[in-house]
Amino acid sequence: MENSEKLTPGHADGNRTLQRGIQQAESSAHHTIDKAAEAARPTVDRIASGAHHAVDEAAQAAKHAADTVSAKGEQLKNAEQHLVAYSREYMQKHPIASLGIAVAAGFLLSRILSSR
Repeated sequence: MENSEKLTPGHADGNRTLQRGIQQAESSAHHTIDKAAEAARPTVDRIASGAHHAVDEAAQAAKHAADTVSAKGEQLKNAEQHLVAYSREYMQKHPIASLGIAVAAGFLLSRILSSR
């Protein structure tokens, strides 16, 4: 029992020293993390800015492509309407020639499709 009584006061001092060391290590770790975060912030900001710029460029390119497709679609629709109007007018003015063209086209299509 005497040995345990002698160890107890020293043990308490060692425990306090250990706790102080842990607190210092914790404080040092927090400080190091804060410094690392502060050092990384400009890099993270630069990367985020670059990512935003890339997304903006991609969106702009997609919008341009959509506008181009829309314009081409409109052009095709207008071309189709003009072709239909021209064909209707031609058939009304030249009904015999239109019938001959239709028969010839039908004959050629049947020959092409039957040979396969």
